[in-house]
Amino acid sequence: MFRTMMNAKIHRARVTEANLNYVGSITIDTDILDAVGMVANEKVQIVNNNNGARFETYIIPGERGSGVVCLNGAAARLVHEGDVVIIISYALVPEEKVSSHQPKVALMDENNRIVEMLHAEPERSVFL
Repeated sequence: MFRTMMNAKIHRARVTEANLNYVGSITIDTDILDAVGMVANEKVQIVNNNNGARFETYIIPGERGSGVVCLNGAAARLVHEGDVVIIISYALVPEEKVSSHQPKVALMDENNRIVEMLHAEPERSVFL
């Protein structure tokens, strides 16, 4: 049996752009992708903390060091520049490895810079 487990999370990133005139996807700074182990074309879930929208799309790598988090195409209608989002990827993990599975979680600042890396969900439930 396999379980679908959180594999990586970019927590509280700020949307830098919403581009309706693009085919679709989310563009994310490649430095951020490397830090959490996400890759081009990977399916991700986006959670918008500002309006509660939850949707899925795929990743396009963005310029390194730019801090870009841009929702493209139809997804651009679900965010506004400055919205706070959580970006989550999942993996199928064999049952015997579930207890040792450690996701990579990047806690972001208001400029989309990583302020802390975690390998589990923290016990505290509020991040400011």
